[in-house]
Parts: sequence; C-alpha cells; structure tokens
Amino acid sequence: MNAVGLVAFATVGSLKAIDADFDVLVGSVPAMLQSTTDVGFALAGVVVAVVVARRVGTEVLAHPVVDVPDAVGLAAFAASGALVGVGADVSPFGVVVLGTTTGVGGGLVSDVLLQRVPFVLTEDLYATCAIAGSTVLWVATASGLGATIAAAAGAGVTLAVRLLAIRFEWALPTVRLNAPA
Repeated sequence: MNAVGLVAFATVGSLKAIDADFDVLVGSVPAMLQSTTDVGFALAGVVVAVVVARRVGTEVLAHPVVDVPDAVGLAAFAASGALVGVGADVSPFGVVVLGTTTGVGGGLVSDVLLQRVPFVLTEDLYATCAIAGSTVLWVATASGLGATIAAAAGAGVTLAVRLLAIRFEWALPTVRLNAPA
C-alpha cells in the first residue's frame, strides 16, 4: 500500500507543483523519503506527472486524469494508516481516524503550502471515502481476516466509493443559510 500510495500521490503532488510553476525536482530529499525504495517510488510518480502534464497541457489539475491517481493514493494511504491503527491495537474509532488522516493529510498539507483551500474541505465525498474504507478494514481484521485481505478490502472500498462519487457527482447534504435581509 505504501508503494502504491507513494507513486499515486507523488504524481498528484507533482501535478499540483507543475500547475503552480514550481520546480518538481528541487534537489532536496525529505528525511522521510531517504530510503532508496521510497525515493524510487516517489520519482516514478514525478515522471508520470511530467509525462501527463506534457500531454494534457494547461489546466492539468482540472483534467480528469488527476482523479484516478488521487483516488488510488487516498485508498492506499487510508488502508496503510488504518493498518497502523490495527497493529497498535487502538479502538475502532482510532483505526478510522488514523486511516482517514493518513489518507487526506498529504493533500491537505500540499494545498496549504500552495495557498489553496484544502481539497478535503471542498470535496465532501473525499474524507468520507477514507472513513468507509478504514471502517471496512477494521471490520475485516476484527472478523479474523488477515492484514493483506483486510487492506485490499479497505483500499478497494475507498477507491470504489471515491471513483463512484466522482463519476456520479455524489455529495453529502449541506445546509444553505439564507442571506440576512
């Protein structure tokens, strides 16, 4: 899940950087990516992003091609975070919170650094997808399924719900207040 999430979110993060005219290869490796394997996965995502950006052109973030790797990254990291919670024997609520924050955290930070309203605050069926997948992962492990099957089930639910939400433009109900007279 970590490898899948790294490639997927490196692609999306690099596309955000390209869209903002940032240098995607800044010559500095973050401490958390100093393992050769993780750096390789992240660089694979950068390469994918550069290829996609060249083919799509301007307004790359508005293109639907960004939705799939973003959904894959959300699913992979939500499952990864939820597995950490299961491994630490935290409560079911803790598993879901860890899965959700791990899934949405990187995008939230990148949006803040790019001085944008975080996507997770404007796209209401984003964190909800991670909540659903993390819940499925916990239920699967509590039912005695192994970590690999539970992770696949949780990631699969997150991915499926996110892609369906995009395709069918699902949204949670909102409260609309009338402007004062």
